[in-house]
Amino acid sequence: MSGKIGRIGIIGAGQMGSGIAHVAALADYDVCLYDVSAERIEAGIATISGNMARQVSSGKLEDKQRQKALSRITPAASFEELADVDLVIEAATEDETIKRKIFAQLCPALNPEALIATNTSSISITRLAAQTDRPERFIGIHFMNPVPVMKLVEVVRGIATEDTTFEAAKAFVTSLDKTITVAEDFPAFIVNRILLPMINEAIYTLYEGVGTVEAIDTAMKLGANHPMGPLQLADFIGLDTCLSIMQVLYEGLADSKYRPCPLLVKYVEAGWLGRKTGRGFYDYRGDQPIPTR
Repeated sequence: MSGKIGRIGIIGAGQMGSGIAHVAALADYDVCLYDVSAERIEAGIATISGNMARQVSSGKLEDKQRQKALSRITPAASFEELADVDLVIEAATEDETIKRKIFAQLCPALNPEALIATNTSSISITRLAAQTDRPERFIGIHFMNPVPVMKLVEVVRGIATEDTTFEAAKAFVTSLDKTITVAEDFPAFIVNRILLPMINEAIYTLYEGVGTVEAIDTAMKLGANHPMGPLQLADFIGLDTCLSIMQVLYEGLADSKYRPCPLLVKYVEAGWLGRKTGRGFYDYRGDQPIPTR
């Protein structure tokens, strides 16, 4: 790609997409934010505005910086409106079928020089790249949640990713004041390859009656110095996302140690997906979260 990245498109205005838009706009990038409905984009921009307002009140940001950053974010009603971006970051649901459909519709609308990145937390970059018309310009840029707070970004090359794409991606991430870790394209990369089996093991510990929700979370917070207990963290991530990453690990590595805990499956089937639905391993519908087991 000639020249540096100036204008970026983000697909998905949810927790991750709005977080990426937030940090990119503050780093002086023009951001086009796309989602399937105008309401979702509006909700994403409202979230960004609220999060930036909190940064202002805590002294991390000046109000004029917030206003300038918000003015850089524009809604995109269709993929055609991303025709002039230098980089598109896909931050849709962690579901390979959905991501494949997005890339099939997106590629014809893009400038042939544009780079495509995916924020997937576990799916093969090589396999996703193969669904596009530019596998050499495709890369994984995996932000951690919540994006404005977390310093780390995993950069993952597919088998076809060219050096120029890799260098442009690293320069972009560095410009956001994030720290890069380079991961090989294996299921769940580095962070989730280690983190999700730990969460899954915590769920097995609950399932087998070794400890209650409260006992397990207290044990890991005070016994391993984790800022958040593993079950509380699972609720924050979303139990559906936890399950999909465990399934990617289990199918991709064919090792029984990655088998998703049946209790995790049951919670997802019940629609108890954690904070976003009001119930998971904790019930969030009252003033204080209450363990559900």
